[in-house]
Amino acid sequence: MKKVFLFLFAFVVFGLQSGLTQDTLKNITLNEIWTKYAFYPKSIHGIKSLKNGDQFVEVKDNAIVVYDFKTGDSVTTLVDGNKLIPEGKEKPIKISSFKISEDETRFLFPTETKRIYRHSTVSVYYIWDTKTQKLQRLSDGKQRLADFSPDGTRVAFVRDNNIFIKDLETGTETQVTTDGKVNHIINGTCDWVYEEEFGFTKAFFWAPDNRKIAFYRFDESGVKEYTLTYYNDLYPELYTYKYPVAGEDNSLVDIYVYNLENKKTVHMDTGEETDQYIPRIKWTQDADVLSVQRLNRLQNHLDILLCDAYTGKSRVMYTEDNKWYIDITDNLTFLPDNEHYIITSEMDGYNHIYLYNIKRGLVRQLTSGKWDVIELYGYDQKKKRVFYQSAERSPMDREVAYVDLKGKRKIISGKKGTNSASFSKNYKYFINTWSDANTPPVITVNQADGKHIRVLEDNHELVEKLKGYRISPKEFFTISSPEFKLPDSSVVSLNAWKIMPYDFDPSKKYPVLLTIYGGPGAQTVLNSWGWFNYMWYQMLAEQGIMIVSVDNRGTGSRGELFKKMTYLELGKYETLDYIETAKYLDSLPYVDKNRLAIFGWSYGGFMASNVITQGADYYSTAIAVAPVTNWRYYDNIYTERFMRKPQDNASGYDDNSPINHVDKLKGHYLLIHGSADDNVHFQNSMDMITALVKANKQFDFFVYPNKNHSIYGGNTRYHLYRKMTDFLDKNLLGR
Repeated sequence: MKKVFLFLFAFVVFGLQSGLTQDTLKNITLNEIWTKYAFYPKSIHGIKSLKNGDQFVEVKDNAIVVYDFKTGDSVTTLVDGNKLIPEGKEKPIKISSFKISEDETRFLFPTETKRIYRHSTVSVYYIWDTKTQKLQRLSDGKQRLADFSPDGTRVAFVRDNNIFIKDLETGTETQVTTDGKVNHIINGTCDWVYEEEFGFTKAFFWAPDNRKIAFYRFDESGVKEYTLTYYNDLYPELYTYKYPVAGEDNSLVDIYVYNLENKKTVHMDTGEETDQYIPRIKWTQDADVLSVQRLNRLQNHLDILLCDAYTGKSRVMYTEDNKWYIDITDNLTFLPDNEHYIITSEMDGYNHIYLYNIKRGLVRQLTSGKWDVIELYGYDQKKKRVFYQSAERSPMDREVAYVDLKGKRKIISGKKGTNSASFSKNYKYFINTWSDANTPPVITVNQADGKHIRVLEDNHELVEKLKGYRISPKEFFTISSPEFKLPDSSVVSLNAWKIMPYDFDPSKKYPVLLTIYGGPGAQTVLNSWGWFNYMWYQMLAEQGIMIVSVDNRGTGSRGELFKKMTYLELGKYETLDYIETAKYLDSLPYVDKNRLAIFGWSYGGFMASNVITQGADYYSTAIAVAPVTNWRYYDNIYTERFMRKPQDNASGYDDNSPINHVDKLKGHYLLIHGSADDNVHFQNSMDMITALVKANKQFDFFVYPNKNHSIYGGNTRYHLYRKMTDFLDKNLLGR
């Protein structure tokens, strides 16, 4: 505990030097956090590198301004959105995001945007031509996913589940597909489950030669429907969409290439098996060859196919098998020589970068060690370097680094903490966003060798503001137990952090709130500024609650054995880990073991519900927001990746479903859900309630009408956190 006292001593001394005293420090309030957003850190909006690599553009005051990477000087204003007033409108467009043509003379602006699901939107698009100084509407109605051809002369987009191409020179609009139909056929974008679990919505891709477009076609006619109810008028509005739960049928997915010159569409040969996934497609450096990733239903066998764009014929370029599952990423890069490619794989037990020859196979493994590569940023063809993000120093940190094609690597981010990068197009510079557990984001410009050039944003105002509040440091520690075994029988420690009550007195006993997520590959114990709940945790600590978070077995950045040990048994080992965590906390002299609470959202809600039931002897209080309560109810891509089909693993699904453990509940349980949650359906909470009532268990429940999985909008987020805070006040603090 010596570190805690040293920090608090330094904080108090600094506060006194700044003219602050314990009496003048302010209390953190929910109103400031969730109504005023007073602690929201600043960021840099809409940054894109220009093709010269020496300049970038940024959205500032509704304009797109060009800046010099090295000097930071404002060079020119490319677009002044305040002067762009659409025909028939009185107000100028608002630039929230944009796309820019390759020659940097045309811009696409989405306006009047409406969200569909987590990643998908529909908008009215406008095109601004800097040469003609004309603003024109892209097309009638609203469109999705509008994107320039490589030469900037055309724009492809999706409307009503069909693909269209607008020729910007002639104004001609061509409809590429005609069979699009809601809840039946989708062209050029994804069905719900692909969007949610494979993380993309744009499902068409221009070939490098401007002459072809590759696209997905989903036939979801055989997928079962799910209906959400919206309460807005005298009669509820019903919204029906396709949602394949675990074990049920998926969309039939096909890949096509449309040729703009001969107007023909060619089907790519992805094999005879239809019960499979196509999680990625990507053009190679050859504009006539498309790569297609083919993943089996169990998600443990991956093929990458090379398809001829004119005939559709395919051959296998790469194959990988895994005894658990294979994570799909965007970490595939075809090198300019059109002979090699770079990919990441966990084949040696950790996620690393590999160099392959397209025809001859593996050339060499470029990175190695007991640490994971997290993301590939790109390839500098001039210096032959691969830039990436890794967790080399610690699973809790993130570094930016490069490795050359011989395997020589260098970390180029300086500070310990979490670093992420955005590179200029010539890889001469990168914009680095850094933070640590107790420091808001600092955004800097750096040379590609890591040399710091200048600061873009340091959140100085927020740092100064926080000095006026009762802030406790977030500290990292580890929890050890002989129960923390991996499949190879090795024993590990779990990483954790804690925020102590601001006026901590070791002679007193404090309640504890354990905040969790716990899902496969995820992490909550990161050395980064966690804005989302950070200030709420600080507010609770100010009120006398110790906050703790632990990365259980099954979480990420510690290699494959650690991450994949929960395979087929989601919830089992995580629950055991939180019980062992409770035993550790109970052993601390300043912890009140009778006031131990747990809080989680989504997968975290699943775990909170498991812990308050299966761990009822250790936890007195739990809050579960939008929880999965039985994996039989969740979508098949996510669930079967870790659990296989329920038909093949019934005990794995049922043994750790909190619905089947409600009879063990002893403590205080608050269940919260949005009634229009398209992701984790409201049914999860309804069936949990049914089980609780049948077991004659008392609990608290709150529903947010018409709200989705994120439960936000209007006053909702403030109301939600007020509800949870009051529940903790009552059951942990006795107020």
